[in-house]
Amino acid sequence: MQIGVLGPLVVQVAGTSVVPTAAKPRQMLALLAANAGHEVGMAALVEELWDDRPPSGPAQVVQTYVKQLRRALARAAGVPHSAPEPKELLRRGHTGYTLDMPGAAVEADEFTRLAETGLRAAAQGDDPEAAARLLRRALRLWRGPAFADVRTGPVLRAQALRLDEERQAVLEARMTADLRLGRHAEILGELSALAERFPFQENLHALLMVALYRNGRSWQALEAFRRLRSTCARELGIEPSARLQRLHQAILSSDPRLDTDLADLDAGLVAL
Repeated sequence: MQIGVLGPLVVQVAGTSVVPTAAKPRQMLALLAANAGHEVGMAALVEELWDDRPPSGPAQVVQTYVKQLRRALARAAGVPHSAPEPKELLRRGHTGYTLDMPGAAVEADEFTRLAETGLRAAAQGDDPEAAARLLRRALRLWRGPAFADVRTGPVLRAQALRLDEERQAVLEARMTADLRLGRHAEILGELSALAERFPFQENLHALLMVALYRNGRSWQALEAFRRLRSTCARELGIEPSARLQRLHQAILSSDPRLDTDLADLDAGLVAL
């Protein structure tokens, strides 16, 4: 079984997709796939599918969707039409249902494994090349926004937000590792696009400012700070953080620490 939620929903058995076209069964399968191997309670299923407006007898409707999904799983697994439904693939538990197939390749689990290993390597700081490589592999698993082709309810939206936050942390760590490796020119375009897309993400703007400075474009680094400051004041009524303001001052004074390792730079800016 192949399970993917880091983009359009993918659930395949023996190379055959079992993703329904109907919106509600698709939504239910997405929640089960996002928690593959773990039981999803009936309360969570009902909340996801109908929020605070469930139909009369929601458990019966869920059971109908389960039957549809089991039939799709049976067809993909080559189970004869006359045979019983393969309930072990979509098991009923004490409080809900579990999508379960031993040996399933779960995209989000692989992302988490690579991300955790890469983030540990990045935190240790002694091998930024290995950290960048692992983090890049983790990011390549993403095919678009999580659950990109699924109509999401409150439970899936919360999971999508968690996955997106993890992706953002991995992306920033990978950018930092690349800067430590002197790849400021290579990542400048990507950083510029990300800062435009996420106008309030200070970490991305800090990385962009350092990359611009190291590319001999101090005036653009200062302009990036000015835009962030203007956006924060206009939209949020606040100033950028003290850390970012210290980085701005370091660029104004051409602080030599801007050309050193980012860990040394961060420590220096905190001490100022």
